[in-house]
Amino acid sequence: MWRGLRGPAAHADVSACINQVERELQGGEAPESVRTACSAGYSGQHEQCVSGLTKSGVTNGTAVSACKVSIQ
Repeated sequence: MWRGLRGPAAHADVSACINQVERELQGGEAPESVRTACSAGYSGQHEQCVSGLTKSGVTNGTAVSACKVSIQ
């Protein structure tokens, strides 16, 4: 039975989300709230991810695309 990669792959997906947000922040390090939102996106909670990112000052367009990469 295929179980998928949850360990390192999970970290990579959340990191991709965080990296996309950091690009918008133009080199600034993402705050913990961004990490939490990206983790929610990875867990399948897309709306919570987008909401968390926009509350952290990320534009809606970046939030939507960053949350999408967190689950890929």
